[in-house]
Formats: sequence, C-alpha cells, structure tokens
Amino acid sequence: MEYTVQQLAKLAGVTSRTLRYYDEIGLLKPARAHASGYRIYGSKEVDQLQQILFYRELGVDLETIKQIITSPSFDDVQALKQHREKLLAERRRLEALIANVEKTILAKEGRIIMSDKEKFEAFKQQLIDENERKYGKEIREKYGDEQVNKSNEKVKNMTQAQYEEATKLGEEVLRVLHEAFLTGDPAGELAQKVAELHRQWLGYFWDHYSREAHAGLAQMYVDDERFKAYYDQKQSGMAEFLRDAIFIYTGKK
Repeated sequence: MEYTVQQLAKLAGVTSRTLRYYDEIGLLKPARAHASGYRIYGSKEVDQLQQILFYRELGVDLETIKQIITSPSFDDVQALKQHREKLLAERRRLEALIANVEKTILAKEGRIIMSDKEKFEAFKQQLIDENERKYGKEIREKYGDEQVNKSNEKVKNMTQAQYEEATKLGEEVLRVLHEAFLTGDPAGELAQKVAELHRQWLGYFWDHYSREAHAGLAQMYVDDERFKAYYDQKQSGMAEFLRDAIFIYTGKK
C-alpha cells in the first residue's frame, strides 16, 4: 500500500502538518514524490511512523527519536519489545492506582477497613516503577538485582511520614546544591552540607551505606545524561559540582 500525506495522516490519527514537519526535520521522509508533487509513503515509512508515535507516547523528544531510529544499530523488533515492556509497566502502574481508588471507595462506604499504609502503597509503587523504567537497567548493572530489590522493598515499607521526609529532603538537596554551586567551591561548607544531605537522602532508599557506593553514584550522575539533566536543571555544571563535593566528602578526592 502507498499513501499520500492526507491518507497517511488519517490512517495514523495525526495531522498532515505533522507529517510535513517530520519531513522537514528529516525524521520521516516520504518514499518518493509523485509527478504532481505529492509526497508518497510506502510500508517502510508506515512502520517508521508507528515507531515515532510509540516513542512520542513514551515522552521521547523528536531529536532523540531521530537519533534512535536513524542509528545503524537500530533494531525495530527490539524497539517494539522495549515499547511493550514500558507499556506493560505503565499498565501495572495504572492498575495499582485503580485498585487503590476502589479500596478507598469501599473504605469510605464503610465496607472494608483500610490501613494508613495501604492508602499510600500505590504511590510508593508508582515511584518504584518510574525509577525502574528510567534507570533500572543501569542501576541493576551497577549494584546488582539483590541490592536494588532491597532498596525497592525499603521504599514499599516506608511510612507516609518517611515518604514525605524523603521527598522534602530531595528538594532540599537541589536547593542547597544550587546555593553551593554559586560559591564555586566543592570543598566549601555549603557543598559539604549538600553531600551530607544527599547521604541522608540515600538512607531512605539504600539498605546500607558505603562511601564507595556513594562516590560511584555521584559519578553516574555525570556519566548518565538523564541524571545529569536532573541535577543540571537549574544551571549547567551542577551535576559535576555535586560529584566533586561527594568525592571530597567520601574521601575519593
């Protein structure tokens, strides 16, 4: 089958303007141009568009999608398997939230008793699933399944108060990190305070603490673009600054 821009747009549920834009930026080129000037798309382009829309649904930006699908090592079957795993994880997340809402309704109606722990299980599971989706592969390769599973179990067993404390502490780490970054001194008092706060924050998630593991995690914050983007969100270079501060704190530097 071959399709014009309008036909493919209707088939895929996107606008003709979207397909033209994808053509302009080199993300999805038509197979050929008709003598009359119409863009013509074939089965290969249909499959490419499906992959693009899968990635868009998962929140991947267009430039990254372009890099992925134009890479010589791109494997469309493997990509589909990864899409499936991420979608299954999202389905599990939604099912957990739905189950939590249904139990809450029953509790409000007086038909069951719901413990305080149960009220927040779905939210903690959502945090675990989100971390697994974003960083699970790298973290498990670095620290091993046993350690990661212990960490996930610790999150599940958090009280609501502990969960809120961890969230607030994570926010404080970012705030003080920015203040320390402006001093330019990773060995300074503020920077070392950040390293200590970060160690305290890890205590909510790690089964046990070691200086070596702390330093290794700090290096990962720089090496992995996703972590780096998180810590650089206020100003570029903050991830490296945090790593240097933690290296000094742990005695690695």
